[in-house]
Amino acid sequence: MDSEYILELDGVTKEFPGVKALDNIRLKVRKGTVHALMGENGAGKSTLMKIIFGIYTPDSGTIRYKGESVKLNGSRDAIRLGISMIHQELSPIPHMTVAENIFLGREETKGFGWINRKKMDEEARRLFQELNMNIDPRAKMVDLSIANMQMVEIATAVSHNADLIIMDEPTSAITEKEVEQLFSIIASLKAKGVTIIYISHKMDEIFRISDDITVFRDGQYIGTKAAADLTQDTLIQMMVGREIKQVFHKEPAPIEEVVLSVRNLTRKGVFEDVSFEVRKGEILGIAGLMGSGRTEVIETIFGIHPADSGEIHIRGKKVAIKSPQDAIRQKIGLLTEDRKITGAFLPLSVKDNMIISSIDNFIGKGYIKGKLVNDMCKAFVERLNVKTPSLNQQIMNLSGGNQQKVLLGRWLMNNPDILILDEPTRGIDIGAKAEIHKLMSRLAQTGKAIIMVSSELPEVLGMSDRIVVMHEGRRKGELSRDKASQESIMELAYS
Repeated sequence: MDSEYILELDGVTKEFPGVKALDNIRLKVRKGTVHALMGENGAGKSTLMKIIFGIYTPDSGTIRYKGESVKLNGSRDAIRLGISMIHQELSPIPHMTVAENIFLGREETKGFGWINRKKMDEEARRLFQELNMNIDPRAKMVDLSIANMQMVEIATAVSHNADLIIMDEPTSAITEKEVEQLFSIIASLKAKGVTIIYISHKMDEIFRISDDITVFRDGQYIGTKAAADLTQDTLIQMMVGREIKQVFHKEPAPIEEVVLSVRNLTRKGVFEDVSFEVRKGEILGIAGLMGSGRTEVIETIFGIHPADSGEIHIRGKKVAIKSPQDAIRQKIGLLTEDRKITGAFLPLSVKDNMIISSIDNFIGKGYIKGKLVNDMCKAFVERLNVKTPSLNQQIMNLSGGNQQKVLLGRWLMNNPDILILDEPTRGIDIGAKAEIHKLMSRLAQTGKAIIMVSSELPEVLGMSDRIVVMHEGRRKGELSRDKASQESIMELAYS
């Protein structure tokens, strides 16, 4: 008898050293539906998807696909069965073209086995036209924006003509316009009978496109419900096992003198004539569409890129910041936009990642003071509620939220006066978001001046005392907390 389920998992268990990632998981996915997986970071969602795609082998349990029991010994097995996946971590081959990346491992060939690049370009162009994507198949991946790299990943998954597509955080690095494109693609695929498993921390997306929602917590199956039968509050409670009354934990803090003043800062062709100031005890939000220059401005303030003109003043004194080392000496810390590419040293331990920007403080007579390092790192792990088996655990083995807390600890060890947070809660779960927002409030109360760049308007509105809005490299306006709304921000961001 033909089952209504395309995928059925029962008793799936997976352990890594010191961590039981999945504990007796079960899951049933109906054909031709969008099935969302929800849970905090570390709940086991991505691990389970890697098992379904053949990247990991389960320690125990069964997988049934289209009614047949299957064993997957790699992603090629999954693709052959009709399963494809959009991965959370982008891993393009940077100096190959877009078309070469799409058809990697299944290249078009001509006589004598030569690769037929012209045909691959044509196939990629046809695919992009079908998906309404404006990307040049001959462009090198290294020259694309993160958003376009993500769109290429989406196109690659669709190109396999799969019956089941796993989408793991597909909108984490794309603009609102591209999100709409993706949702249009999902609707089109669903109409053709394709099944989507969708992972996202963005509640509005989940409720907008999902038919069914399954929740995992700490590697265990909690339950599956129709999306129509859930509210945001009941879904959060299933995910975290408790009620979170306040995701945006903003408490009043005394706002005092100006700590940082940016005057007419310009990088030719990137941003122009940007000015703002931030005060002691204040959280200044910087909003704008992707590509508006938000990240580029703060990276220039931190000395990653040189400014062509303009001035930076700290406590009324003009300073020259030509490198991140200069910024650190001026007591500035920067949590970067992409923790995996520009933040964490993934193969290194929690301890090494935490002390790397303040290591000079732990050196005495030519050697590192090991006990002091351990004591300090342990104190910050406890203070920030980092879940890790030990300080020596590789940071790559931690969930996204815990990685982010380690990187925050890195900068707090320097005791900065100015803390710049670029997308501080991107790709982390609702519980970790609430913890980071609470920490931001506490830091502001202790007199830190905080600049927060965020693409999530509820976060900008919930956490900022003032909001600067950018558009195409220019500062378009400023809104006070009591005057700001999603509409007023978007009006400036699009103007």
